[in-house]
Amino acid sequence: MFDWRPLREEDFPLLAEWLRQPHVARWWNHETSAEAVARDFGGVIRGEEPSEDLLVSRYGRPLGLFQRSRLADYPGYRAELAAIVEVPDGALTIDYLIGDPRQVGRGVGAAMIRRFVERTWAEHPYATCIVVPVVAANTASWRALEKAGLRRVGEGDLEPDNPVDGPAHYVYRTDRPTEAP
Repeated sequence: MFDWRPLREEDFPLLAEWLRQPHVARWWNHETSAEAVARDFGGVIRGEEPSEDLLVSRYGRPLGLFQRSRLADYPGYRAELAAIVEVPDGALTIDYLIGDPRQVGRGVGAAMIRRFVERTWAEHPYATCIVVPVVAANTASWRALEKAGLRRVGEGDLEPDNPVDGPAHYVYRTDRPTEAP
């Protein structure tokens, strides 16, 4: 149902189109010129950033973007989160968007997150948990996290991606499943 592959430079025009969609632009607040997309997403492709940008497809059609990072690779951000919730060694964080507006509000986001979490455990054996901050006003995003099985573990103030938002965030977490004895 869902497939992922690393984002490539030839995906930048599609990504820019998604970032311009009102349902994405509201929360990502990202410049969409070709230069800005290349600047902001090219570092991962070139190996200059320690995170992952993955193009998501559903039934072979591009659907959205997933970002995945080890919080240890971003100590300032980890410290901000640690002021609100416990951030254990091995914690990852994710971000995501559904670019295709026809897929929004149909349960696709929760299914995509659930599958991505499962894939994360397989691909990152050191990962202990996934910690995801979401601006409190982004109800669709935190509801998708809840439907995907993540639980709210904290609330606090973080710098919002979009300056029109207040600093209030909810923090969600899921832990690596343990094997039954």
